[in-house]
Amino acid sequence: MQVKTTRLEAEDAKIIYQETAGLAIITIHRPQAKNALTANMWDQLAKIALQVLDNPKNKVLILRGSGENFTAGSDIKEFNAISLEKAEEAFVHMEKTISTIERLPIPTIGVINGPAMGAGLELALACDIRIGSEKAKLGIPVGKLGITLNNKFAQRLVQLVGPSTTKDLVFTGRMFKAEEAFKLGMINYLVTEKDLNKYMIRMGKLVAGMSPESLLAVKKSVQECVDSVPTLWQGSTPFVGNDFAEGCRAFVEKRQPQFTRQSK
Repeated sequence: MQVKTTRLEAEDAKIIYQETAGLAIITIHRPQAKNALTANMWDQLAKIALQVLDNPKNKVLILRGSGENFTAGSDIKEFNAISLEKAEEAFVHMEKTISTIERLPIPTIGVINGPAMGAGLELALACDIRIGSEKAKLGIPVGKLGITLNNKFAQRLVQLVGPSTTKDLVFTGRMFKAEEAFKLGMINYLVTEKDLNKYMIRMGKLVAGMSPESLLAVKKSVQECVDSVPTLWQGSTPFVGNDFAEGCRAFVEKRQPQFTRQSK
């Protein structure tokens, strides 16, 4: 197995890239923060995803998190330390990275063990196929942070699980357990944690054995269908009123946010 590792600001915060038998495997590794992605990590993830295409032998991209987490999404503590304008730029950059993975001209498989939260869930939904263990948990706690779903995130969710379940995820902020997520189609294959890596490789090799031209043609056709659906939520900013600052502070201070409904 050929292994390439991109090291970021610390040894325990990195994106790991491996290639083996036609499979390119990207692992998000930041265990001390449930694999939450810093701005630097989002940037590296986009670069490595495109790097996959440099090797014509790579037929499938597998995206996973290390340990018992997929990813908790973006690093909220990082947002708490920057201006609203910089935070908005970071959200745009994050969406570009997710769209880069979604539109790769090879099949992508997301492997979910443990929580996939917020932008982490969006990253998982950008993959063509998702495999989850019984420990997988999927959720969008944006209501606790005073932000909304961007247009693409809302579109991906509504097309997959429908309007009501999308609102359930956001309104309650609860985590959908593996079995519920599987029944809703958010996870395509549900296996035991013990069998997860073995099943990941087996599924990757199965997909890699198909005609690349056939798979790419279907992937393009499906994406065209998705893109033809009108955007569901309008507005360029993910922030709702003044709640984002309070949501970030509450997250960092490990307390419940104190939101106040604004009068019209």
